[in-house]
Amino acid sequence: MDFIGAYSSGNLLFLLKGLGTTLLVAFIAIIFSFLIGSILGILRYAKIPVLSRIVAVCVEVIRNLPLLLIIFFTFFALPEVGIKLSVTMAAITALIIFESAMLSEIVRSGLNSIEKGQIEAARSSGLTYMQTMQHIILPQALRRMVPPIVSQFISLLKDTSLAVVISLPELLHNAQIVNGKNVNYVIPIFLLIAVMYFLVNYSLSLVARRLEMKERTNRKSTGKVLPAKQQTGEMM
Repeated sequence: MDFIGAYSSGNLLFLLKGLGTTLLVAFIAIIFSFLIGSILGILRYAKIPVLSRIVAVCVEVIRNLPLLLIIFFTFFALPEVGIKLSVTMAAITALIIFESAMLSEIVRSGLNSIEKGQIEAARSSGLTYMQTMQHIILPQALRRMVPPIVSQFISLLKDTSLAVVISLPELLHNAQIVNGKNVNYVIPIFLLIAVMYFLVNYSLSLVARRLEMKERTNRKSTGKVLPAKQQTGEMM
């Protein structure tokens, strides 16, 4: 093992560049998958005739496919129908498709966790369905969804390493290139990238844990959720 040679400035900069690509791809995928997943989750929760059923089928199909297959599809299959994506865009697209389906289930479950009585009370007080969703359901559901959503983002960040199969220049890809220079670099380099992944993911897990504890504290302090009429009165 050659720790000194493996941790040369050139190698470290190359690995940091790969980490930057990993974080960039993950960040873009997180933003768009959250937006799309939220829309899909709300559509399933709303139970719109036909549309909700179509969304449900698409989500279930994607959730039960391996992410690696979706990555292969976006990079190798889409060009066959005239859609050619760069390596980075193919990886981002695959992650967005997969994570949107996963997040939609978290959103739908979060919305379903809100007591039906609150919806009925809000509607009986004169609020429209959209006003009920905006002022009563979504604010409470979002607080409950934050911990599992952050956990899913952690999984997304780790899943970026699967894009090594299409040569995305992310952290694991660059580590393999460094390892190719000298067999004595393998253990030091893999130890280093393990630390990098750990620090990033552990930081996110701490955020998720803190948010979860905060949500539990809020539930204990309030005892129960305020009725819809009281909530709308406070907002006014």
